[in-house]
Amino acid sequence: MRRPKIVILGAGYGGLSAVRRLQKLLMIHEADLFLVSKHDFQHETIWLHEAAAGTLNHNRARYKIKSILDQSKVQFIQGQVTEIKPELQKVLLEEQEMDYDYLIIALGGNPETFGIPGLKENALFISDIDSSRQIKEHIEYQFASYRGREERDGKKLKILVGGAGFTGIEFLGEITDRISELCQEYDIDRELVKLYCVEALNTVLPGFDPMLSAYARSVLEQRGVEFYLGTAIKECNQDGVKVSNGEEEWFIEAGTVIWAAGVRGNPVIEQSGLPHSRARIPVDDYLRVPGYDSIFAVGDCSLVINPETNRPYPPTAQMAMQQGDYVGKLIAQRVRGKAESKPFVYNHKGTVCSLGSEDGVGVVFGRKITGYKAAFMKKIIDNRALFLKGGLPLLLQRGKFRPF
Repeated sequence: MRRPKIVILGAGYGGLSAVRRLQKLLMIHEADLFLVSKHDFQHETIWLHEAAAGTLNHNRARYKIKSILDQSKVQFIQGQVTEIKPELQKVLLEEQEMDYDYLIIALGGNPETFGIPGLKENALFISDIDSSRQIKEHIEYQFASYRGREERDGKKLKILVGGAGFTGIEFLGEITDRISELCQEYDIDRELVKLYCVEALNTVLPGFDPMLSAYARSVLEQRGVEFYLGTAIKECNQDGVKVSNGEEEWFIEAGTVIWAAGVRGNPVIEQSGLPHSRARIPVDDYLRVPGYDSIFAVGDCSLVINPETNRPYPPTAQMAMQQGDYVGKLIAQRVRGKAESKPFVYNHKGTVCSLGSEDGVGVVFGRKITGYKAAFMKKIIDNRALFLKGGLPLLLQRGKFRPF
C-alpha cells in the first residue's frame, strides 16, 4: 500500500510546528514527510527587530533547519516554490515538481506597502535576516559617513519608522537602546540624532490595552522618539517621506526610512489562483483552503476571523505555531483513518511587546505587566518558542538566559 505524501511548504513558525507534530505522531511506515524551504536555515522572526537595530548579532537569530528535524522521518528539500497546482495536486519549484496527498502552505508573508509611491524603492523592511542586517549596516554607515565628512548632512542621523504596531515599536525600543553606543563610537552628539514614528491611526500599538499603549509611547518619547499619530505616509523618496494628517501635508526629512506597517501573504498564493485576500487564504474551521479538502494554510498565508470582533486575527508567531500544531494533529488522524478533529480554536495566551532589553508592556494570563517584568516575560516567550521548535538542544544553543 502506497504511503500518503505530506508536503509542508515553508519552515517558519507554522511550518516547523506542523512538521514537528507530524514527525512525533507518525511512524516511518505511515507517511512520507517533505519540508520545503528556499533556505537551509530558519530565523526567529520575533527577534529580527533586534538584529536590525544591532543589539543582537544576526547569526544568533538563525539556525540550520536540518538540525531540528528527525531526518529519519522528514526529507528536507531546499527550493523556491513558484506555483501550486491544486487541481493536479502538484507543487512547482524552480528546479523540480512535487506531487502530494496532503499539502500545508506555510510560506510566510511579505511587507504590505499599500501602493505608497516610492516605498519599495526607498524604504527598508524588517522581513528576514538579510533585510535586518541591511538596516543595521545602513544605520552604521549613515553615522560613519556623517562623521567622515566636513560638510555634515543632518539627514543621515534621522531615522523614521512607518508604523507604530509591534514591529515598529519593538525596533524603536531596541534602536533607542543602541543610539548612545553609536554616538560614542562615532563621536556624535546624541542631541543631533532624531527618531520619528509615523502612524496612520491615533494610537501606539493599535488594538492593545490603552493604558499599556500610553506607557509604551511615554517610555519611547522620554528616549527621544517623536510620534506623528493620525498621520499617513503619502510618498517616500531618498530624502524622507511626505505625510498628511488629513488637513495638511508636510515633508519629514530622514536618511533612514523603515517600513513596519503591514503584512500580506506570499505571492505564490496569488500566482496559483487560490482564493485570497491580500495573498492570505480565508480558511475554513479546519484551516483548509476552500474547495480543497487536502490543502491547509497556516501563519501569514491564512486568514482566520476572530468571532468576537468579526475581524481577522493578527498573523502572530503564537497564532502560526498553534495552527501548525493543529494541522499536524489533524493530518496524522486522517492518515490513520480516524475521525476529524474539533475545529481550530485560537487560544490567546497573552502578548508582550519589548521596549528594549530592560522594558516592555504586555498582558499575560489576564494581567497587565510593564517594565522589568514585561522584559523578563518577553525573554521567557522567546525561549519557549525556541524550545517548541527545536527542543532542548536549540534552546541551549540560541536561548536568552541573561535576565537583562
